[in-house]
Amino acid sequence: MLSARHAAARAETRAFLETKTKHYMVMGLVALDVLAILADVFIALMACDMRLEDEKEGTWVGVTRGALHVTAAVLSGVFLVELGVMIWLGGLGEFFEEWFYCFDAFVIVTSFVIDVVAHGTLEEIGSLIIVLRLWRVVKIVDELGVSAEERTQEMDRKLAVLERRVVKLEKR
Repeated sequence: MLSARHAAARAETRAFLETKTKHYMVMGLVALDVLAILADVFIALMACDMRLEDEKEGTWVGVTRGALHVTAAVLSGVFLVELGVMIWLGGLGEFFEEWFYCFDAFVIVTSFVIDVVAHGTLEEIGSLIIVLRLWRVVKIVDELGVSAEERTQEMDRKLAVLERRVVKLEKR
């Protein structure tokens, strides 16, 4: 049985997660993550093209790619926390009913594990996860769809109010 405090916290969290602010935050973080991924790929290609084989600390390639990897790990952690909160709110059964959430959870957990655990050769093999992480672009589209749906519902409510007013005015 949930305590009143726990139930109130869940209700407040659920209310926040349904706001435009949350959707815009997620879109911004996803966009930042995708940009970091693309920058890492671009820098790796540039380094290869320039035959910069030394990516150790101190070189601009090593420093930049290291910072991008830290950024990716932090963002993966943020998305992992979001995933945990979503599961806490809806429960495992409700959360995993939709394939989109299942696949997104797989991408988030796999990305986090690779970002935190993988080093050296394993990290290079794990870089194949980039393809999956670009899946987050689809998450942006999903967030945009949710935002549009919320605006449509708000407009429907306003339309219903206006229709009732018109009917009252016509009766007069």
